[in-house]
Amino acid sequence: MEGIIWHCPDPWRPLLPPGILAAEDARDLTLRRWPLLALTGRGTELLDRADCGILLVPGERAETVLARVRAETVVTYGLSHRDSLTLSSLSEPVVCVQRVLPRPDGGTVEPQEFPLPAGLPAPAAELLPLLGLRLLQMPLTGNPFSW
Repeated sequence: MEGIIWHCPDPWRPLLPPGILAAEDARDLTLRRWPLLALTGRGTELLDRADCGILLVPGERAETVLARVRAETVVTYGLSHRDSLTLSSLSEPVVCVQRVLPRPDGGTVEPQEFPLPAGLPAPAAELLPLLGLRLLQMPLTGNPFSW
């Protein structure tokens, strides 16, 4: 496994990129140092401790989470202009990468926008942790959001 998402909603599980574990047991977080750890909003509330390379976390909760997680790099997501990963449009959702993001494989994701396909399993703002995982894990030779 290359990464883990803490408290992944069930409908997202089939959409997770290869190599990502959907964890519900806190022991999964402490098994090892994860190259990539994604936290859902619910996951930030239930998190005890973890160690990771890249932490994908809601921007408004990053400071609180960093008291419990050791991370080399923090990538925030949310609707604030300060978040690294946000949406530039809500009516026709477009994921916006605001700054260069590191990938666990050593590559990067350059600032750019990705239009999202129709038929998302939830509102785009709720899917930002899943979308971030796909950007950071999936090959960027094609659209990382083609389900």
